[in-house]
Amino acid sequence: MKKKYCIAVTGLNAIDSPGPGIPVIRGIRDSLLFDSRIIGFAYESLEPGIYMHDVVDKTYQIPYPSSGTDSLLERLNYIHSVEKIDIIIPNFDAELYSFIKLEKTLNSMGIKLFLPTMEQFEERHKVNLPAFGKKYGIKVPFSREIFNISDIFGLTRDFTYPIVVKGKYYDAYIAYSAEQAQAYFNKIAAKWGLPIVIQEFIKGTEYNVTGLGDGKGNTIAAVAMRKQYITDKGKAWGGITIEDNDLLGITHNFLSKTKWRGGFELEMMKSSKNEYYLLEINPRIPAWIYLAVGAGQNIPEALVRLALGEEVEPYKAYTIGKMFIRYSWDMIVDIDEFQKISTVGEL
Repeated sequence: MKKKYCIAVTGLNAIDSPGPGIPVIRGIRDSLLFDSRIIGFAYESLEPGIYMHDVVDKTYQIPYPSSGTDSLLERLNYIHSVEKIDIIIPNFDAELYSFIKLEKTLNSMGIKLFLPTMEQFEERHKVNLPAFGKKYGIKVPFSREIFNISDIFGLTRDFTYPIVVKGKYYDAYIAYSAEQAQAYFNKIAAKWGLPIVIQEFIKGTEYNVTGLGDGKGNTIAAVAMRKQYITDKGKAWGGITIEDNDLLGITHNFLSKTKWRGGFELEMMKSSKNEYYLLEINPRIPAWIYLAVGAGQNIPEALVRLALGEEVEPYKAYTIGKMFIRYSWDMIVDIDEFQKISTVGEL
């Protein structure tokens, strides 16, 4: 008989910048190696995954990352006392700091995670990316951080427009003038705080790689895709798996040198000179992860097994030419369910 695990997953939102939670759960549900009871962790009452009862067995609200680790641990203690959680898979950059900090404590409670180390998490931050690229031999666009909107007028010393204006966690916009850069500065700072990252604009074609490192320098999984449809926020709304040895070579080099532990996404730009530039490293599974599952590499399943301490054989290949096309779907939800999650914090 297959073992059954209680697996908690965050990232149940599905806005224009969707969370990875639902596709991660789909990959877990597809596993033929184990069964699972899925617990959703939500921050807001309107996250669609809360109401997808055929996908998520039960949902609990948890405190925002800004509330600190003590509040999170208190809430997790209660949920664990009810559900006996085996594994937690966090899927947002902003929450990873708290979960990494609590990993040893959660392990002592019997809850497993498979996350980057704090050092790995910190050194791949957008503000640290130039130093990261230099250290590991990866080309990255020139960038700098700014803390004051007045700094924008001095950017022409180091940059030519257009430039990319980025938040420290999420959001990126292309600014073609100082006035546009100011508007994006205010928009991002109001949402994600400071600093704001200004990055050199590289014109080219966008590619992404998602994968899984075992923490020892080995590549357990790696799937490359080319974005086919991109939203105004730069999010892939459609993509296709590709074969590109140069791109996968950069990925293997990244994993080998950093000994990355856990899921990741590399956001890459291929310039007109056919050179790859690393734009960002997202330290978790991306929202398009189900494309990797469909192409033959079930990364969520492999991550669960690594978290449990199992030996996982690396995937050797994936199907080229598999596509994903994202779409919206209106769910009809009872107001009683919305009121329950809003007041009690459970559904």
